[in-house]
Parts: sequence; structure tokens; C-alpha cells
Amino acid sequence: MVDRLLDLTRQAEANHFWYHGFRSYLLPVFADALAGRTHARILDVGCGTGYNLGLLARHGASFGLDLNERGLSLAREIGRPLVRADTALLPFADGTFDLVTSFDMMQCIPTDREAVREMARVLKPGGVAVISMAALEILHGDHSEVWQEYRRYDRATARAPAEQAGLRPERVTFMFAVLFPLLLVSRSLQRLTRRFRDVRDDTDITIPPAAVNGLLAALLAAEAALRRRGGMPVGSSLLVVARRRT
Repeated sequence: MVDRLLDLTRQAEANHFWYHGFRSYLLPVFADALAGRTHARILDVGCGTGYNLGLLARHGASFGLDLNERGLSLAREIGRPLVRADTALLPFADGTFDLVTSFDMMQCIPTDREAVREMARVLKPGGVAVISMAALEILHGDHSEVWQEYRRYDRATARAPAEQAGLRPERVTFMFAVLFPLLLVSRSLQRLTRRFRDVRDDTDITIPPAAVNGLLAALLAAEAALRRRGGMPVGSSLLVVARRRT
């Protein structure tokens, strides 16, 4: 199942509106996190297909880590160094990286607190962790079922693993507020009808018609620009930016 989902993800990443929105949000965050740092070392924990390693490589030497062999086989096409390892036991020395990232992995692992503790350990003093995760149990739907999510987060539960790992959260904010009303309706219906359906694929990563895809990508880009002036009150994802104390 996961291998198929990773293949579908690879097909969607370049053009799907959600991924365009994700990049609109995250690219400025990377730049801010590494401001003033030269020759940065960056680790993406749970790198999946490796697509984000290319984005991170704009800011320094990026490394990918994942446990899934299919994901790593896709990630090898990006041409960045990779390692197969458990997120709860990172095979790197203390204080190795300037930036550690993890995107939409936390909800899919049982050991989220241990994973964040390891991310904090391998950060240099003053280094930054950038972590995105699925938000709000009310948005549990088919997507959550096929990816076998353990949990979804609110602001408090998103902040807690970073604080417990000794990191200082600088930002805990919702993303994808534009999508919230649509997802609230569609996923509520999915929960109500699940017993009558066989849920096997993640239809959320099916690319919609070009006009719809373009409109949603533009709306998310506008939301990301607006968010830089203030946080979103709600959304389908949460972003945590936390710094290791010096």
C-alpha cells in the first residue's frame, strides 16, 4: 500500500496545487531559518520520494533519511545523499546539522516524540527544526486511513514534542486555511460512508482539472503571502519552527 502511495505522490508533486501551496509556505521558512549561515548542512527526516531534497539543496548540502525502501529508490533520482534508518535512532553525531526538516511524517509514526528528540540532538546549537504535520482530528478522512495515521495535531500537541525535546518553538501555525471548509465537508462525508466503501487510494493527491488546479494553487500562494503578516486561525496542516538553544 505505502509503495503505491509513494508512486502516486511522485506523480503529483510537481504539479498538484497542494504541493505548490506547500512550497509557497515553506521556501521562505527555509531562507529565514538559514539566514546568515553559509555551507549549511540540512537533513530531511522521512524524505519519502526525495522531492524536497532538491528544494533544500538550494540552501546547502541536503541529506535524506527514510525507512521505506521504495521511497529511497525514488529519492535516489534526486542525486542527494541518502540513508535508510529509523527516525527514532538517527545515525548521526550530536550537533551535525544547521537545519532538520520533517514533512507530514509525524502523524504516520508511533514514536513522534522520540523522532523530534533525535532531530533536536543532531541539530547544531542555534540550528532550526521545521516540521509540518496533519492538523485536527475533525479532518480525519480517507487520506488518514490509507496513510495509516496515528493522530492529527492541534497547536498544543504540535508544540509539545519540540518543547519536550529542549527546542524553543518560534512559530506554531496552521497552513491551508483555504482548503479547510472543503475538507471539513468532504472528510465528514467520508467518515459517514466509509462502512459502505472500500478505501484503497488517496484521492486527495489526484490532480484536478487544470483550471481548478491553477486556481487553488493561486489561492494557496496568496494565503502563504498573507500568513507572513499573521497566522491562520485554522487549517489542514500545522507548521512548527523550533530552534535549538545555544
